[in-house]
Amino acid sequence: MSSSSLRFLPPPVTSPSQFNRPRTRASVAPTPSPTVAPTSPGVQVDVSRLEPRVEERNGYWVLKEKFRQGINPSEKVKLEKEPMNLFMEGGINELSKIPLEEIEKSKLTKDDIDVRLKWLGLFHRRKHHYGRFMMRLKLPNGVTTSAQTRYLASVIRRYGKEGCADVTTRQNWQIRGVELPHVPEIMEGLAQVGLTSLQSGMDNVRNPVGNPLAGIDLHEIVDTRSYTNLLSQFITANFAGNPAFTNLPRKWNVCVVGSHDLFEHPHINDLAYMPATKNGRFGFNLLVGGFFSPKRCAEAVPLDAWVPADNMIPVCKAVLEAYRDLGTRGNRQKTRMMWLIDELGIEGFRSEVAKRMPTQELERSSVEDLVQKQWDRRDYFGVHPQKQTGFSFVGLHIPVGRVQADEMDELARLADEYGSGELRLTVEQNIVIPNIENSKLETLLKEPLLIDKFSPEPPLLMKGLVACTGNQFCGQAIIETKARALKVTEEVERQVAVNRPVRMHWTGCPNTCGQVQVADIGFMGCMTRDENGKMCEGVDVFLGGRIGSDSHLGDVYKKGVPCKDLVPLVVDILVNHFGAVPREMEEEE
Repeated sequence: MSSSSLRFLPPPVTSPSQFNRPRTRASVAPTPSPTVAPTSPGVQVDVSRLEPRVEERNGYWVLKEKFRQGINPSEKVKLEKEPMNLFMEGGINELSKIPLEEIEKSKLTKDDIDVRLKWLGLFHRRKHHYGRFMMRLKLPNGVTTSAQTRYLASVIRRYGKEGCADVTTRQNWQIRGVELPHVPEIMEGLAQVGLTSLQSGMDNVRNPVGNPLAGIDLHEIVDTRSYTNLLSQFITANFAGNPAFTNLPRKWNVCVVGSHDLFEHPHINDLAYMPATKNGRFGFNLLVGGFFSPKRCAEAVPLDAWVPADNMIPVCKAVLEAYRDLGTRGNRQKTRMMWLIDELGIEGFRSEVAKRMPTQELERSSVEDLVQKQWDRRDYFGVHPQKQTGFSFVGLHIPVGRVQADEMDELARLADEYGSGELRLTVEQNIVIPNIENSKLETLLKEPLLIDKFSPEPPLLMKGLVACTGNQFCGQAIIETKARALKVTEEVERQVAVNRPVRMHWTGCPNTCGQVQVADIGFMGCMTRDENGKMCEGVDVFLGGRIGSDSHLGDVYKKGVPCKDLVPLVVDILVNHFGAVPREMEEEE
């Protein structure tokens, strides 16, 4: 079945069955003149600009020779050798047998382990852990099983202190310590438990994000699981590899919103599906272009388009094809999809998407948006009733997302013993255990793992703490983040009391994997000078990021703050901007 013909009945806008994992005529765009294409007001684009820059060759999409001048190094690596060969033609099996010292002697194989393996979800940690890899999994909607969790635990356990796992800000697992000779075996094991790492890095579509409470939420708009699963199946061709979308100009993020809380952060995705009805049909309004990068961050903008639910894959395909075909491939800092939208104008970009739809049409957006704009974002920590009578879910705090092998095994045991063998990961690096019989709650809450490590009731400042990998493992990170984020927050908590959660995000470098721009207070790693003029690890501090319907990206509050001087600055920010009270004053009261 072709990707454009995939159709399915959407799940009900209210409740699904218990515990099951779901797998108006618009106007035609005006005909372009011989020289100028239709675009937004004030934007003119020569029609020659709309010639696709890629073409299909031997099953893969490659950059046409006429567009290869001035391309960036990553594009050259893709031209020298198709990265998906390593998976689709078994190249990983041969590569894994070559000693690292031999791999290093050839630029081609060296680029294999440092760049092309990212198409298989493998990231060489050359700078800090030479010869070891981080492996990123696809986990649509953040839903994972106890069997998958145990398998991942078994993988990292073999690597001792080098092995660990992280919950990421895209609702998936990353495992660390992986060695190249073991990769084919690991990938086989992943497939056996229904997982893949395929197409999770570099110029690919990243993990589809959805509501972590999908199917169990009393107030959900729509169960997002079937949609995110379908997106993931489409993007990876059911784990077989989908070369139609492995040569994008840059990475690309997608989410499906199912909650008034906007747990999915639609404003920072390249494509966000916003639930809306039109003429009695359920579907989605579309937002496009949200992204972060070292040089620019932008919120997603309305495409002025609505699609019925069973057209979600055709429109995803059309948006991706427009980006793949027309996106620039020069300066990597200017190749995310929003740069293309800026160049064509939103109407010009919309026209390019429409012409790639099966009907070559797009309906205009619906005014029947189902997301309530005035909605207080809920807290998923602790015990909450499900829509299924007699059952609850429990949200656990995973400090900065870091999990060890034994802890993963314990989480799997708890999911089996108290729930339905399922865990939900969140974009704030936490975990939800769903489908717990109310009669078992008291015993679950007494489990040592919940008392000693993964609390259902974390301190207010810990609730919103997020941190990227940092330079413990990542070669691009300028500073250490995870341990420092915990240490600074613990010290701040000793000095002030807050009356509500304050979201604090840490990122080790300007690539902002920690998403500091959406935090109440964000910390972006840099090198700076201390009071003696000596170079030291520091941060640029961001303030004022908001999430939800009134989303807003934060602004730089203070640049180049030495990390050792952060505690008093954070205390001051909390007191002056978030109503915190110094502990001594609280005690006096």
